[in-house]
Amino acid sequence: MTVDHTVQVRINGEHRRVAEGITIAELVSELGFDPVRVAVERNLEVVPRSTLDEVSVRDGDDFEIVRFVGGG
Repeated sequence: MTVDHTVQVRINGEHRRVAEGITIAELVSELGFDPVRVAVERNLEVVPRSTLDEVSVRDGDDFEIVRFVGGG
């Protein structure tokens, strides 16, 4: 955490600063994804989609976010 109220995380291999206290669902939305259509892994553990709006992002978290794409 810093004076500017942000934390540093890594998302799909890229370092970013995000607002302190943000939830994973809010983070996913900020990235332009629909939280219902993604799978999220935080620090090598899958986060159940039903808890994305309850789990807060912490400084140093490492995320892999995968978007579901339909097609045929």
